[in-house]
Amino acid sequence: MLEFLHDISLVLGRVITILPLLLFITLFMGKRAIGELPVFDFLIIVILGAIAGADIADPNIKHFPTAIAIIGVGVLQRVVAKWKISNRKIGRWLTFEPTIIIQDGKFLDNNLKKIRYSIDNILQMLREKNVFDIKEVETAIIEANGALSVLKKPQKNTVTLEDMNIYDTKSKIAFAVIVEGTLYTNVLKEFNLDEKWLDQQLYQLGIKDIEEVFFASINQNHELHISLYDEKNVKIPPIRH
Repeated sequence: MLEFLHDISLVLGRVITILPLLLFITLFMGKRAIGELPVFDFLIIVILGAIAGADIADPNIKHFPTAIAIIGVGVLQRVVAKWKISNRKIGRWLTFEPTIIIQDGKFLDNNLKKIRYSIDNILQMLREKNVFDIKEVETAIIEANGALSVLKKPQKNTVTLEDMNIYDTKSKIAFAVIVEGTLYTNVLKEFNLDEKWLDQQLYQLGIKDIEEVFFASINQNHELHISLYDEKNVKIPPIRH
């Protein structure tokens, strides 16, 4: 019983000493380690959690070396952060480049495959940015930390209908009707449309096979917006860190 109480007091004592140290080291590392979490900073946070967790959970681990390890990891992160600022080449080695995944309202399927994001991932992230129709997007970028940055087309940004005292009764949401060559017939039915109508629309656009379509959406006005596999006529801006 005494040994059990001793272990409990030891663990509680470690929590009381480790948590303030972790807080200090995290603040010492700076806002980037908390807010943005690029790859290297993410690894640092994981290592700090593993060190602290092992120390707290296992009374047999010596406490003082754990504190030294936490301080060492924090100092390493600050040193590497300074290297990244002073040398852009080092910075590029330690993180990802931003990746353009939508340009001029078109999905760039090859870029999506490179970063292993699905259409569903991007559509959700767009909705979180209050974008419900990709044709409104001029450029969308997955940043080094995995976040999505969106630049809307100028006509979608400058003046709103409310500014002009014009009120549109139809929502500006578009629904996915083709995803990676797969047709969602239930979406067509919701709009009282059928596959024959869709085939006609695709034929008018010079698309002979639905499997050529990477993504297609339809809005309340029955307007079809299409992204093909390996879009050829999209000029990608040279965005870098």
